[in-house]
Amino acid sequence: MTATATPASSTGSEPAGSSAQHWLRIGQEHYAAGRNDEALSAFQLGLAAVAAQPANNTSAETIAELHSKLGNACMVRGDRETAAANYKAALRLMPGLTACWCNLGNIHVQTGKPRDAIAYYLEALKLDPRHWATRSNLVQALTATKQYIIAKALLLELLGERPQEAALLHQLGKVHYELEEVQDAITCFEQAIALNPRDADSLYWIGGIKQSFGDNAAARAAYAQAARIQPLIRRPAIKSPPDFRVLALYAPFGGNTPTEYLFKDADHDTDTLAIFKNNSYDPEAFRQGVDVVVNLISDVDQAGAMLPLAAYLVERLGKPTVNDPRKIERTTRDMVAELLTGIDGCRIPKIWRQQAGTGLSVESLRAALPQATSILARPVGTHGGDDFDKIDGTEQLAAYLAKPAETDRYFIEYADYRSADGFFRKYRFIFVNGEILPYHLAICDSWKVHHVNTDMANQVWMQEEEAAFLNDPALVFNERHYQALLAIQQRIGLEYFGIDCSVDTKGELLVFEVNASMLVHDDNAEFSYKDPAVRRIKAAFASMLARLAKSGV
Repeated sequence: MTATATPASSTGSEPAGSSAQHWLRIGQEHYAAGRNDEALSAFQLGLAAVAAQPANNTSAETIAELHSKLGNACMVRGDRETAAANYKAALRLMPGLTACWCNLGNIHVQTGKPRDAIAYYLEALKLDPRHWATRSNLVQALTATKQYIIAKALLLELLGERPQEAALLHQLGKVHYELEEVQDAITCFEQAIALNPRDADSLYWIGGIKQSFGDNAAARAAYAQAARIQPLIRRPAIKSPPDFRVLALYAPFGGNTPTEYLFKDADHDTDTLAIFKNNSYDPEAFRQGVDVVVNLISDVDQAGAMLPLAAYLVERLGKPTVNDPRKIERTTRDMVAELLTGIDGCRIPKIWRQQAGTGLSVESLRAALPQATSILARPVGTHGGDDFDKIDGTEQLAAYLAKPAETDRYFIEYADYRSADGFFRKYRFIFVNGEILPYHLAICDSWKVHHVNTDMANQVWMQEEEAAFLNDPALVFNERHYQALLAIQQRIGLEYFGIDCSVDTKGELLVFEVNASMLVHDDNAEFSYKDPAVRRIKAAFASMLARLAKSGV
C-alpha cells in the first residue's frame, strides 16, 4: 500500500472563531507532529462541537474535512471500521474528495476484499485520473484478484512517469512472474536492485525463482546476499502501534509452514529470519522487541539440517514458541507412524524407510510391511502427487526396487478407503492451540487425492458435501474418531499442524499424513463456502499468538 491513509483536502473556510475550525487546526498540528492520539481527540471534539451547535453555520467542507482527518487518524490506530465510517460521512458531504475514495479502497484491500476495493479506486480515478496513490494501490487490488495483465499495463504506465521508482519495478517483477514471464521478472528485480542496492526483497525473489528452476548455486548466492543486507524480512502490522512482535524462523530451501495467509493483515509485526546451514546466529541480535517466536521449519526431510540452528536460537531467546524445532525433529513420516501406533480407533499404515544408496529386496520389504496388499512409494521430502506411486504385485515391486535409491524413499502400506459410492475422500483438519478445525474435503475417483486435481470445481454435489463437512465435521467423524484426533494432538505436541485423513472401509480413522507443512490459504474464488472455515483457522492462529505474547510479558 502506498500509504496507510491519504490526506484529503478541502477548499472551504471558516470564521476565525469557529470551534470546529479551531479543533480541525489543532488536530492537523498534532497529526503532522506524529501525535496521533491527540489528533484523533481533536477531530472528535471538532465534530462534537458541530453536533452541539447544529445552527452555527459550519461549512460542509469543514465537517467533511474533520471526518476525513479523523478517518486518517483511525487508520493509523488500526481502527478500520471507524475510519471507513468517517470517510463515508465525508463523502456524503463532499463526494469530490478523491483521497477518501482511495482510502476506502485501501481499507477493503487490507480487509481481504480487493474486488470491492477496485470499485472505490475507480471512483477516485473518475475525479482525478492521475491520482498517484490511487493508481499505485489499485495495482495491489488487481494483483490480489489475479488481474495480472491489467496490473502490468498500469505498472508500465506508472514507471513511464517515475522510471527510477525501484518499488514499482519490484511489483512489476512479481506480476511478470505470475504471468510466467520469468526472465522479464528477473530483469525487473535486477533493475530494482540496481536502483536500490539495499533491496533485499528483490534478491529473495530472485533466489526463489532460481531455486524453482533448479539453479541452487545462484539461489544460495541471492539468498545469502539478501540476508547480509536484511537479515530480517519485515512485515508491519496493519495498525500502529502493533499489538506485539513475532519472530518467524524459516529455511530458504523449503520445508516450511506456509504462513502467507496466516500472517497477512495481522495486528502484529512479523520479522522473518532465514536460517542457513553452517551459519551462526547471535540471539541478542534478534531478541529486541520480540514477544513470540514461530518456528516455520517444518519438514525434517527437506530442512532438517537447519532445525538444530533454530533450536539453538529458540532456547536462548527464551520466548514463548510455536512449534519448537526439537518437536519438529520427530515428525518424519516414519517417526510419526511409530509415534501414533496404538491409538484406539485409529489406523496408522506402516512405513519403511530405505536409505539412499542401499539395496532392498522384495522379501525384506514384504517382511517389513506384512499386511500390505499394495505398497505406496515416494522419495522423502516430497508432498502432493509428485513421484508418488502405487505398486501392485511382486513383479511391479521388483521393477521399482531395481531402480537405484538416489535419495531416501518411503514405502507405505496401502489402506483401502474407497467409499461405498466408489469415490475416495480425503479430509484435512488443522490443529491450532488445542482446537481441531476442518479445512477441506477432497473427493476423487482415484486413490491419489489432491484437491486441485479433483473435479470438484465442476461437481455441485461434491461442493455441497465439502460445505456440509466444514459446517459440521461430526456428520463424518464420530466421537471415537475425535478421541483419536485428540490423542494424535497430544502425541505430536505441536501448537500448529495439520492432518490428512479419511475413514477406512472398517470405519476407523485412517491417517495419511501429519505435519506442520500443510497449506492453508484464502484463494477460494471457486469455493466461497470454504471462507468461514478458513477464517476460523486464521482467527485461532492469531488468538494463539496473542495469548502467547501476553504470557511472555
